[in-house]
Order: sequence, then C-alpha cells, then structure tokens
Amino acid sequence: MADDKDVLRDVWFGRIPSCFTLNQDEVTEREAEPYYLLLPRVSYLTLVTDKVKKHFHKAMRAEDVEEMWFEYEGTPLKWHNPIGVLFDLHASSSVLPWSITVHFKNFPDRDLLHCPSSSVIEAHFMSGIKEADALKHKSHVVNDMQKKDHKQLWMGLQNDKFDQFWAINRKLMEYSSEDGGFRYIPFRIYQTTSDRPFIQKLFRPTSPEGSAHTLGDLLKEMCPTALPPDGRQISDHNLSEKSRRSKRTTCGRCRLAMGGANRQKTMQVSRSATRW
Repeated sequence: MADDKDVLRDVWFGRIPSCFTLNQDEVTEREAEPYYLLLPRVSYLTLVTDKVKKHFHKAMRAEDVEEMWFEYEGTPLKWHNPIGVLFDLHASSSVLPWSITVHFKNFPDRDLLHCPSSSVIEAHFMSGIKEADALKHKSHVVNDMQKKDHKQLWMGLQNDKFDQFWAINRKLMEYSSEDGGFRYIPFRIYQTTSDRPFIQKLFRPTSPEGSAHTLGDLLKEMCPTALPPDGRQISDHNLSEKSRRSKRTTCGRCRLAMGGANRQKTMQVSRSATRW
C-alpha cells in the first residue's frame, strides 16, 4: 500500500472543471451568473455544492426554492453515484468545463433519490463501505472498527482530507498472509441503460488454478461485449485533467467501478479504448 500512495493521492485529488447554470425557467429575481467549481471525482454532488446553492438562491424568491437537483443535457444526475462515475457515464467526451444545469423545482422523483441532508449521503457512503467489506473480509474489518473510525472515514471524505481518510481506509485494503487475498473483488460495471444501470456479481481475485485474475478477465466474464478482440488499451481516467484531455476517446457504453473500501475507480469501455 505504501508503494501506491502517490497514485492514491493523484486519484483522490482528481478534479473536473465544471460550470453550473440555473435553469432559465426558474429565474425569478434577477439573472444569475454561472458558477464555476472544480469537482472532486471521489465525492458526491450533493456534498460539495453548498456554494452553488447559496449562489443561485440570490436569483430566486424564497417561496420558489425547493430541493436542489442537477441535470446534464436532459438527464438527471444521480447524486448517490460518485462524481467521477457521473462524468464518465454522461459527459466524458464533452468539452470542459462540464456544463451542469441546476434546478430548484419539479424534482424528478422517478429518477432521483431525495437528499435532504448530509446524513443521507453519509448513510449511503457507509452502506457501500460495509457492502465492500462483506465481500472482501466477511465484514470482519468494519465490525472491528470503533464508531470514531467510521466517523473519521466519513469526515475525511466530507472535508476532502486524504490523510485523514486513508489512515482508516488502509485497514479495509489489507489482508493477512494466511488469507492470501480478498474473498471477492467489490466492483460495479455502470451502464447507461435504465433497465439495468449496473452489473454487480461475485468475482474472486484468483482462478481455481491459483493465477491472479486481470481486469480483462473480469470484463470477459461479466460484460464480454465491452471488450472487442481488437484495439484495446488502458489509460487513467482519474489523474490530471491535462493528461485526460490529451488522451480522451469516444464515449463507451459502460463504466467499471472497483472499490477498495467504497472509493471507486471508474473505467470507460469503448470499441477503441479502455480507461481507468
């Protein structure tokens, strides 16, 4: 884990330049200027947009303000997916900054979960932590933690504190020499289809013969149509925006998220490239 710290830090500090604009039908007081923000890929929209809310409240009457939600080109953005997953699913081939529309009316109940407070985000986040640890360690690590450890994980994410988060998260990434590895690899393959938004199944880190599985092995078994026989390559989606812009390819049909604990890496799959 120590050898990976620089990579982990780069992933953590990955940012998406974004431009928030208020839906024109909801402007009631005065024209609202766009609001620009560098969004952290590993966080959640509803966790990092308090400044966006305050900015656009100035252009609206208090009685017109309902629950805030976001959309991109007509698609409501699901706040319970990490920001990096949302961008890779819907906008990875678009020109930066990412243009997001802000709404305070007509909440799309059929498409989005309500998020009245940060405690809802925390509960969702910790649920993912526990689910991943159940797959990897039979929940032993999470169950051995104290409440203050759970709170430190959450506060590290909420306050964007890498060292605070990883001081606890590293425990979820370790295994004993007797175990020889995790029981199963926590992952999700996100899709843009509404009938099946993601694929999630049991997948062991090694084959019955004892050889280590690769990312390609997982995709071949779980989503074989995502890997055509020609022209595959892997590049990082989570590192600097400069290198991302220089390597961008056409948008694929699914994304892969693999969590150590719950911190998920996303992978874009297309006919020309595979991207972390």
